[in-house]
This record gives sequence, C-alpha cells and structure tokens, in this order.
Amino acid sequence: MKQRIKQIAIAGILLLLSATQYSCNDFLDQIPQSAISPEMYLNKASELEAYVNGLYGILPSGIILTIDQHTDNQAAGSYSGKYVPGQWKVGQTGGAWTFGTIYSHNYFLERVLPKYEAGTITGLTENIRYYIGEVYFLRAYEYFVRYKELGDYPILTVTLPDDLEKLTEASKRMPRNEVARFILSDLDLAIEFMEKNPDTRNTRINKESALLLKSRVALYEGTFLKYFKGTALVPGGPGWPGASKDYNKDYTFPSGSIDAEIEYFLDQAIYSSRQLADMIALTSNTGHVQQDVNEQANPYMDMYSDVDLSKYKEVLLWREYNRTLGVTHGLGECTQQSNHGVGVTRGMTECFLMANGLPIYASGSGYHGDDYIADVKADRDNRLYLFLKEPGQKNVLYGPTAGGDIRAVEPVPNINGALGTGGIYNTGYTLRKGNSFDGDQSYIGAGVGTYTGTIAFRGVEAMLNYIEAYYERTGTINITAKQYWEAIRNRAKVNPDYNKTIAATEMEKEAPNDWGAYSAGRLLTDATLYNIRRERRCELMGEGLRAMDLQRWRSMDQMITTPYHIEGFKVWGPMKEWYKNDDGSYNLNYGLDTSGSIISPPDRSEYLRPYEKNRNSLVLDGYRWNMAHYLSPIAIQHFVLTSKDGDLSTSPIYQNPGWPLTANEGPVN
Repeated sequence: MKQRIKQIAIAGILLLLSATQYSCNDFLDQIPQSAISPEMYLNKASELEAYVNGLYGILPSGIILTIDQHTDNQAAGSYSGKYVPGQWKVGQTGGAWTFGTIYSHNYFLERVLPKYEAGTITGLTENIRYYIGEVYFLRAYEYFVRYKELGDYPILTVTLPDDLEKLTEASKRMPRNEVARFILSDLDLAIEFMEKNPDTRNTRINKESALLLKSRVALYEGTFLKYFKGTALVPGGPGWPGASKDYNKDYTFPSGSIDAEIEYFLDQAIYSSRQLADMIALTSNTGHVQQDVNEQANPYMDMYSDVDLSKYKEVLLWREYNRTLGVTHGLGECTQQSNHGVGVTRGMTECFLMANGLPIYASGSGYHGDDYIADVKADRDNRLYLFLKEPGQKNVLYGPTAGGDIRAVEPVPNINGALGTGGIYNTGYTLRKGNSFDGDQSYIGAGVGTYTGTIAFRGVEAMLNYIEAYYERTGTINITAKQYWEAIRNRAKVNPDYNKTIAATEMEKEAPNDWGAYSAGRLLTDATLYNIRRERRCELMGEGLRAMDLQRWRSMDQMITTPYHIEGFKVWGPMKEWYKNDDGSYNLNYGLDTSGSIISPPDRSEYLRPYEKNRNSLVLDGYRWNMAHYLSPIAIQHFVLTSKDGDLSTSPIYQNPGWPLTANEGPVN
C-alpha cells in the first residue's frame, strides 16, 4: 500500500514539474491541443506575444488596501496564525515549493532562443527581442516570489523529462544568495532584450520595471544577509540546514565572505536604483482632497484611480481594465466601503510626521491628538491627510452610484458588527487610496465592476531603494540620496529638512507602534536609518511591500518575548458618542465573556483591539513570533517523492530552519 501511495504521489509531482506548456499557461489552455504541435508554434512574433500574454498573471495586480493585512500597517477581520506560534504547521502537500510557472518560462526560452539566433522567427526583430526579454523578467519575478518564501531554492533553466532520478537531482536547493544572483542575471538579460519598447503606454513589462525589480531584489538580499548574519537562515550560518547535504556542505560565497556578499548586493541595488530614479518624474500633489466637481483635481490621488494611467510618468507598469470586455476589479467598491474589512492600524497613523517635520510626540509638534479622526489628520504628513478616510468627506462627486452598499459620503466607521451598508470597519481607520470620484466605478451588480487602471510598479520606489541601499552600504546620505529624499518629502507636503526629523526622533517612543523600529530583536539606535524606513512605510502605505520589508529587516524577533497588540482608533474616547442610541445607551457590545461581543472592552485599551473581543481569541494577549516563521516550511510530500525507501533524510531537499519533517506540526524551538 505504501509503495502504491508513493507511485501515485510521484505521478503527481511529475505532472507538476514537467507539465506541458498547455497546462501551465492560461493562454495556451484556450487553444485546441490537437490542432497545434510545439514544432508548429512559437515561429512568429505574434505567437511569441500571445504566449507571453498568458504569463502575465503572476504580476502584482496593483489592487491595494488589503495586501499588507497581516502586518503592523493593516489588520484583517481575523488574525493570522503566523503570529501564534504552534498554529502555523508543516503541510502534507502543496505550499510554495512549485515549479509549474517556471516550467512555462523555460519552455519558451528553450524553444525560442535557438530560433531567434538562427533567424527563423518571422516578424520585427525588436519585437521578438522584447518578448524574450519579458520572459526573462517574468522568470525573475517568479523566482523572487519563491525565494522570498523559501530562501534556498532549486535553480532550473531547462524543462525536465518525466524521469524521477533527474527530477530528484534537480530538487537540490541552491543557497539563497545564489538564487538572488540568478534573478539579477535574468533581469540583466531582460534589460538588454527590452532596449526598444514597442509599447508607449507602459501596459507591457519594460526595461524600467526590470531596473526597479533588480534594485528591489538586490536590496532585499543585501539587507536580509546583513540582519540574519550569524543565524541558520543564511548560508554558512550556525545550523544552516544546507550544510547537512553533500552538495552544499562546503559552500563558500562567490565574493569570498558574507560581508563581501552583502556589499555586492547593496552595490547592485545602488547602481540599478540610481539608473532608474534619475529618470523618474514624480506625479504632482495639490495637497487637497477634491470635494466638488469644480475643484482642481489632485493628480497624486488620481494616479491610483484613473482609467488611463499612461499619463503618469511615475507609473512604470500598470494593468488596464475594460468593463465591456468583462475585465474589472473591486477596488471602487472596496474604497467606498470598509476596505473589505481591512483596517489601518493605530501604529500606521502614528508613524506619519507632522507637516513641520516633527514626530507627533516631539515638543512643539502641534499634534492635535487622536480623539477624532479629523484630529489625527490635522497638520500631518499630507499622505495621511489625503488617504485616511474621514467621516463627512465625499467619496463620489459625479456619475451614477449603486446606492445601498455604496457611501457617497463617508459615514462614521461601522464597528459595531451590525449588518448593513458599508461593511465592518475592523480598526475604525480605513484608506481611500485608490478611490475614484466617479460613481460609475463603484457600481455593484452582475457584469459590472471597477475598470480603473491599477499600478504594478511605481518609480518612486527606486528613490526609496537608493536612499536605503546607499545608507546601509556607507552609513551616509550623499547628495543624490538627499535630493531624492527631499523630493519625496516635498511632494508629501512635509518639511524637507529630514535632519530636523532625525534630531527629534526618540526611538523608545517609536518602538510601540512600528515593527520596523527593530532589527534582530534590538531597538535601532540609528535614527537616520529608522527615518529612512519610516519614509518607505508612509510612501508605500497599502501597496503590498510592508511584509517584504519587515521580513528582510528581521523586524519581528522582539515579539518572541514581548507580545504586540494590534490597535485601531480611540473607540473609548469621545468617538464612542458616535455610537450612542436615542435612549442614551451605546450601540457597542463588548465583554470578553459576553456572547456576540464585537468590540474590545475599555479595560484592555481605550483603542480598538480587533483581535481581543472575546476570551477565546488565540491572540488575546497579543501577537507572538517564532524565528522559523521568517521562512515557510516545505510540505512533506516533496521529501517523500525524492527520498529512498521512505527515509526522508535521503532526499536532496532540506527543510527550512526550525521546521520539522513531520506534517501537521508547528516549528520546533
């Protein structure tokens, strides 16, 4: 029976690792397989384009607001088991150890490159080169996704036959820095092949996006190696599981040492981000939230909600939608309700500076307090003012609305759990980033939906990457970093003198609300580095990069010993009057032992704690952490398939640090 189970499992992985090009590609799924053979396909530029189009699904959709829902920035309706040691368990099957998409990229390159070099593909040479470059980019992107989750990972550049021995050999994990180097090499090829862009609207992958991704990957690996140096999560560190395998036991860094490797990646981040950042024109910001059709529009706000994003030079790559073709998304509905129940945290709002450049706690800052949402936003960094929703502000200025669930005017946050319009405001704070003032974008019903463009890559990130990489590498802010930082702050309507902010920063007062104030369990002592991280957090709020940053900075160790409480707005201050009934009682049901309790009780905190509503919550006493959680576990199935006689230790695959070789178990201590 065990042998039969293993045979079935092997058949499954063979389908996974060596699936045909049809099963791995949405576009090719639409083609009658009996009508096309591999020899007859990928011989024309138009066929290359069609194949590549089918691979675009892995790119970020740009749908913001919910991606960072399990960080210190935003909180979903339910907590993540990632912050409950013992609840995240090793899977029996599935997980991030998958190669189907990579197979699709390798299939294309294996067949197209020889034809390109032989000159047998018909069509414009510059277009053929461009489609090849796109596939190099897409393979790099997919590898980045996998290695962020798993660290060490196999590097596959060819398709594999249905041969268990060869598939097992190919399962060998390469050290994470080697994977990062491979990603950078693919991006260099992408940049080379995409030199001439046939698309003027930036709806296709381009050289600029490749430069941005290169800077992101290089910064990620450089800082990851720096902050995890001396742990089992980096090659050569004490307890690194790669050393248990013959093929990795004598591994040495290509640059000679981990410190030299860190410098290599930071240098790559500096170079690639500078190449791009110097070309970026930041979208202008009027500083105002348009509240009437006759008022001047704010391009900075509209950049997140326009139908045509090609007019915004800061947008490097974006997705276009079309309601007529049935290609829509739900961002309009999301921004005019409760952000799908994903709320902004108190920590996120308190991170923003005052407009004068001072932290809210600094003497003379002019902070108005947080008794009301309007007070929280007053005289603050303009990004908070623009994008944090406020009761009474208009969400729709023109066009039809759906009525019912759509709020043309922002109501007081619906936190009491009652069914009705607007959805549940999980923390009391919600974002309007991505909101379109066109009511037609918010209409809900069969065959309708939002068709505004969504951003996949935005050029300002290159400036942020440069500032951080240069400072991490040199410990200084040079003239280029200074210019970038001042440009970002000027657009945010914040005093551009970042030294004023640095001088007023007190790390002990930043610590309670910002995981990024920590690395390796220690509170940062470098206020400049912290404020670089702060700038990144505020500029990219809601854009899905926070979890990535916290991971590479090693910013959750402190929760191993000190739990963190996710909080929202000050519900038990004057804002509780918003929920007063006619008879003087409050429409707020609370009590840890109360049936149907939907609000955290005031004796826990005057701030709303979305995960501390009842005694059964596993995070009643706050979020906790385990070092193993920085990387995902590899499912047991993959060890079974590549081992001999059921002995998982014979597999060339090794488990990630702290995770057991037993399904349905959490990490070991």
